[in-house]
Amino acid sequence: MKTHRNLKTGINLLAVLISLFVIFNQKILAEELDRIVAVVDDDVVMESELERGIERVRREAAQRGVKLPPRDILEKQVLERLIMNKIQLHMAEQAGIKVDDTMLNHALGNIAQENGMTLEKFRETIEKEGYDFNLFREDIRNEITLTRLRQERIDNRIFVTDQEIKNYLATQSQQGNNVEEYRLQHILIAMPEDADEKQKKKIKQKAEKVLEQLRSGEDFTTVAREVSDAGNASEGGDLGWLKAEEIPSLFTSILPELDKGEISDLLKNDSGYHIIKLVDKRSSDIQMIPQTHARHILIRTSELVSDDEARRKLEQLKDRIEEGEDFAELAKAYSEDKASAVKGGDLGWINPGDMIPDFEKEMDSLSTGEISEPFKTRFGWHIVQVLGRRQYDGTEELTIAKARAAIKKRKAKEEEQSWLMRLRNEAYVEYRL
Repeated sequence: MKTHRNLKTGINLLAVLISLFVIFNQKILAEELDRIVAVVDDDVVMESELERGIERVRREAAQRGVKLPPRDILEKQVLERLIMNKIQLHMAEQAGIKVDDTMLNHALGNIAQENGMTLEKFRETIEKEGYDFNLFREDIRNEITLTRLRQERIDNRIFVTDQEIKNYLATQSQQGNNVEEYRLQHILIAMPEDADEKQKKKIKQKAEKVLEQLRSGEDFTTVAREVSDAGNASEGGDLGWLKAEEIPSLFTSILPELDKGEISDLLKNDSGYHIIKLVDKRSSDIQMIPQTHARHILIRTSELVSDDEARRKLEQLKDRIEEGEDFAELAKAYSEDKASAVKGGDLGWINPGDMIPDFEKEMDSLSTGEISEPFKTRFGWHIVQVLGRRQYDGTEELTIAKARAAIKKRKAKEEEQSWLMRLRNEAYVEYRL
């Protein structure tokens, strides 16, 4: 009996050891399978990263109902994108650009809110679609990091002069052009900086062959996915809707010559050969802006002033106003928003989006002449009164503001292309795919 029990115990122990051995070897096998596909300076791109990137592109393509290029071309496109991200993330790290968990959680909360979900529900949805939420978090962290790097290295260093705006508006006027936005597709046949004459000739021949394919009726989207070296090749070269001033100057010169659906000749610059297709264009309209004229009184909280005390003080001020005292005089005496207090709390005419959401929501709920109950924002406690509402023709101001923003965006895009090429040329990249 004792021998039988010992034998049974021995069998159970053996089963446990076999299970542990299998698990251990599966783990080793998984680690061996996840090999390095590229070395980028002091970092690497793993095969699992590449596969995850390819799967992400496939999912996005399936959602949009678009056809992807063959596996080898898609693999190359995704790998190049991962390499460029590694290079930029390394630069961001050197520059001390970090996205902490608080900032990341806030961004994820905003994404969830935009999709009409709580963060928990958003996480469940992501995981149901087959994504690892922790990896998704890191992808978002990296995207924020890259955005901040580009802002620091490009956007914040670009200035638009008043003369540039005047020149742009004058050009628009001379052209009699009320077409503001263009839908373009783009193919790039890249030219390496160190290409010799033989390579240059071969690349030009390739570009001419691509143009011939397009002119013979082949689908631009399909050809772009298969041959384009641009970052948006997997989207069929679609640049989306762009304002005229956002389009690279290389393209704008030939846009007036193109009809809808027409394809350009070869366009050459330092990046290589470009082909664009004018998919569509659309006009702008007069911009009428709903504005609200309002004034407020602000009481800030502190170690000495609690939420309850700030609210009670505003309730008393509201009672005094309703009993006949002047809002403006009380705002001058008590409001802690010094900029508006000197004007009797007057905030002037407010455009949508000028104020923080909590304030704007409360203000928009009021009738003309009505004073709100005390409410809290991140700045403190407020009461607000709506003095009037109007539809304002802000076309001129918006035209100038949009021109400034669009010119800056175009200059930033051109600078970004050169910047990314410099980074790529200066980086050490070894392919192991």
